[in-house]
Amino acid sequence: MPLLVDGERVGPGLPTAELLRAHPQLEEKAKLLRSRPARVVEPKGLLYVQQREFAVTTPADGSVSILGSDDATTCHIVVLRHTGSGATCLTHCDGSDTEAEVSLIMSSVKSFSNTTGCGRLEVHLVGGFNDDRQLSQKLTNQLLTPALPPGLHSAAVVVAVGAFDLQPDDVHLVTFCVTELNDREEKDIHLPIIYGIAVNVKTAEIFPATFPEKGPDEDLRSAHILTGARLTNIYDAKMEQLHIGPYFWRPFPHVDFWLEQDDKQILQNLSTSPLAEPPHFVSHIRSTLMFLKEHPFPSRSLFPDRKPRIYKKNDEGLWEQVCSDRI
Repeated sequence: MPLLVDGERVGPGLPTAELLRAHPQLEEKAKLLRSRPARVVEPKGLLYVQQREFAVTTPADGSVSILGSDDATTCHIVVLRHTGSGATCLTHCDGSDTEAEVSLIMSSVKSFSNTTGCGRLEVHLVGGFNDDRQLSQKLTNQLLTPALPPGLHSAAVVVAVGAFDLQPDDVHLVTFCVTELNDREEKDIHLPIIYGIAVNVKTAEIFPATFPEKGPDEDLRSAHILTGARLTNIYDAKMEQLHIGPYFWRPFPHVDFWLEQDDKQILQNLSTSPLAEPPHFVSHIRSTLMFLKEHPFPSRSLFPDRKPRIYKKNDEGLWEQVCSDRI
């Protein structure tokens, strides 16, 4: 089934400019979203999603009311929601395996929804900017652009099959605030306008957001990403539990070398967009590298029983680790 905007299919190989001319409400909605100041989301009731993670839940969840992610430069944050069940998924995509990732989040939302009944699947895309390497544009096209007809090529479009257009269910594009629609210039440097968003699972509100707390196990989860993780589901909505791991990796190559480098070298070599990173990027990478140095074999030091680290929200709405043997 096709990707739809206002009931009309997004045409094959349609460049962004033509998409916006055909559906000007998308640009108006992007402007409205960009105009809103980023809201600080406190940990109570929050489930923070890192890069290459996703989480899905429903309005019936008694522990989690907000899903959120930030620090997206060339990445896109994707919210997929079924309007009938209210089942909502948030993921932070970086283009590593977009088609497989979209199939995974579609299946996860549908598992909580009756897609043959009332309601529809709606997708919201936020993130990216006009980066020099055009990684944002590539990811946008991976997510949305259907294949061009044979023999037809356009410099404005990467010839690829859009991951959402390949799905067996109709998917309605509601929010489109990516790449050029999320770009600003400051002293001739391109930067994202929105780095992070949150979605209120109860009300379906989506808003720009920042998150003082990104845990639990922030360094562990970041280490999993840096060692080449695939997209991972971190939440069991039926049990209302956050599951981290078990993760396994080999010793990170040249970790001591990277820890000896100055901030400029880390920024230039370990970022897809060095000029656009948030101020804490380098300190975050250093912390992750140190964690990898301290835990070269996580199966021994972090997951000796090969079970996940399990967290539940306590009475204050904060994550608290529980013993897996009691689950």
